[in-house]
Amino acid sequence: MIPMHRFSLLAILLVLSAFTPPTKITVYLIGDSTMSIKQVKAYPETGWGMPFAYFFDETVTVDNRAQNGRSTRTFIEENRWQPVVDQLKEGDHVFIQFGHNDEVPTKKSYTTEADFRPNLLRFITETRAKKATPVLITPVARRKFDEAGKVEGTHTVYAELVRKVAAENKTPLIDLDTQSQQLLQQFGVENSKLLFLQLAPGEHPNYPEGKEDNTHFSELGARRMAEIVLANIKSLKLDLADRIVKPEKAK
Repeated sequence: MIPMHRFSLLAILLVLSAFTPPTKITVYLIGDSTMSIKQVKAYPETGWGMPFAYFFDETVTVDNRAQNGRSTRTFIEENRWQPVVDQLKEGDHVFIQFGHNDEVPTKKSYTTEADFRPNLLRFITETRAKKATPVLITPVARRKFDEAGKVEGTHTVYAELVRKVAAENKTPLIDLDTQSQQLLQQFGVENSKLLFLQLAPGEHPNYPEGKEDNTHFSELGARRMAEIVLANIKSLKLDLADRIVKPEKAK
């Protein structure tokens, strides 16, 4: 028979263990300009990683390492990836979204198809080695419609490479290319301009001559893309889903 004082102590310990706060984790974002944090002079251009950071509770730190113009190759060569690896700890997540700059042969950031796959695999392997969770994301859609008003994909080859690497390595995949195309189609040719950096001359002091950008997002567009990613976190049943705040608490 357990003495009463020991029983009471055991009960207290059980109660305390039930209220142990969850471990704090970091979600790293690595990718290109569609995800990155923007300078004030670029406003209202907004990377989707900016609003994304406000949808989690206090146990999550979102560390957005995405940079304008980067590809898988240049992100590694410029020593942007290794510092992430060095800081990774068990329970962290790495969201990996490249393709925009890898796929363009005329850019200095161009990465061949043959090199793109092993670069993605490196991100996955080195993340898992730290007992963290890699999440692959296909490149987000550009705003492009044909004459009939149907959205045209511009990342077909590299988005499919991301899907294949994810399937072959049993890595969580967010097909942002497909789902963002669906969103653009819902908005239509004209209304979809609201999602992108589309400004008339004189509309904003940062762009006195106006701007017609079908790649980078407005605040609205960035939030809608972030919401797609968040919905996928839930549908994939990632552990991170439990740390998303309720809508009324999100900023």
